[in-house]
Amino acid sequence: MNKVLQFGLHSSKFLAVPLRRSLRFGSSIVSVSVRVVGTTSFNKRLMSNATTPFSINNNTKGKEMMKVAAATDHNCHKMVGSKDDQKEIEAMTVQELRATLRQAYAPFLCYCFAYNPKTMRLPPLPEGTKSVKIMTWNVNGLRALLKLESFSALQLAQRENFDVLCLQETKIQVKDVEEVKKALSDGYDHSFWSCSVSKLGYSGTAIISRIKPLSVRYGTGLSGSDHDMEGRIVTTEFDSFYLISTYVPNSGDGLKRLSYRIEEGDRTLSKYIKELEKTKPVVLTGDLNCAHEEIDIYNPAGNKRSAGFTIEERQSFRENFLDKGLVDTFRKQHPGVVGYTYWGYRHGTRKTNKGWRLDYFLVSESIVANVHDSYILPDINGSDHCPIGLILKL
Repeated sequence: MNKVLQFGLHSSKFLAVPLRRSLRFGSSIVSVSVRVVGTTSFNKRLMSNATTPFSINNNTKGKEMMKVAAATDHNCHKMVGSKDDQKEIEAMTVQELRATLRQAYAPFLCYCFAYNPKTMRLPPLPEGTKSVKIMTWNVNGLRALLKLESFSALQLAQRENFDVLCLQETKIQVKDVEEVKKALSDGYDHSFWSCSVSKLGYSGTAIISRIKPLSVRYGTGLSGSDHDMEGRIVTTEFDSFYLISTYVPNSGDGLKRLSYRIEEGDRTLSKYIKELEKTKPVVLTGDLNCAHEEIDIYNPAGNKRSAGFTIEERQSFRENFLDKGLVDTFRKQHPGVVGYTYWGYRHGTRKTNKGWRLDYFLVSESIVANVHDSYILPDINGSDHCPIGLILKL
C-alpha cells in the first residue's frame, strides 16, 4: 500500500523534502514521505513534551495516509480507512510519533524546516534605533583564510556592516598579530588577540571592533587555567554589556579531553560569566563545541559518542549555561528550525548540508528582549564553520 505522511501547517513558508522510507503502523507497512513542512506551531508542538494526541486523516487508497494537525486546537479531522490503524495512530502522543518518525528517517522527519537567511533574517531596525551588530566566526586558521583568493575581509565587512567581529581558532602566535592587523578592513581600529602559549599555532581567539571598549580581559584570570594558556577567551566591556569571544575545547579523538571539558572548562567559564553578570549583562559567543539538541546535528543517532554530542557535554551545556540564565538566541527565535554552522571537510557534507550547530550567541536573560535578530550565514565559505550574527538593541 503506497501512502503519504503529510504534515499540515498554517504557514506560507514551507520546504519540500522528497524522502521515502517504510515503517509499520499496526498491521500495515507504510511508505512514508515528507511532502511539506512548515514552521512555528508544528515545530514547537513536536519539540514539546506534550501528551495530547495529534489528529490524523487515514486514506487506504494510497493518495494520502494522514495529516498531522498543527492547529493550536488540534481538532480531529474525519477518519477514513482501517479502524485499527486509525486508532493506533490517533492514540500516539507527540513523543511516540516523534520516536516512530525518527526510526523511519532520522534526523529529517522531525525537523525538516531548514534555515534560509534570505527569507528568515528580520528586516533592519527603524532608522535611528540604537543597536550593535556582532558577528562571530571560527576561521580554522586566520592566515590561511586571508590568503584565499575567494575571500575578502573588506567585502565581508561591507556586506554585513558589522560593528564587532569575534574570531575563534585563529591559530596565530603573538608575533603574527601586527602583520594580521594590516589585513583588517579600515575602520576597525580596536582589536584584541589571545594566543595560545602552551601550544603554538593552536586555538586562539580575538575581538575586532570599530567601537572602542571600556576595558579588555584575556582569559578568566584563574592562574594556570588551560583556558587561559590556550588563548580561548577574550572579553570586552561595552557601555551596556560584556562580550566574550570563546573557543570551548573539543573533547577530542577518543573523548580524551571530555572530563577536562565538562569538569573544568565549562564550569570555569560559567563561574566567570556569573562574576561578570554582577555588574552587567553578558553576551557569550563563539564555537562552544556542542550540538545541544538533536535538531542541532544531522545524524543524532550515529553520533551519541562523538565529541560535541555526548550526553555529558549536552548536559554540561545545559547546566552551566542555559540553567544559569543564559538564553540561546537562535533557538529562541527559531524553535524548530534546522540551522547548521559546521560541516566536516570530508565527504562533501557542506554541499549536502550534513552539519552541526556548534556556534552560538548566548545572552543574559535580562537582555534577551533586546535581541532583534540571531542569524546564520551558511553561504560564506573559507572555513569548516560559517559566521553567525546577532543584532542587539541598546
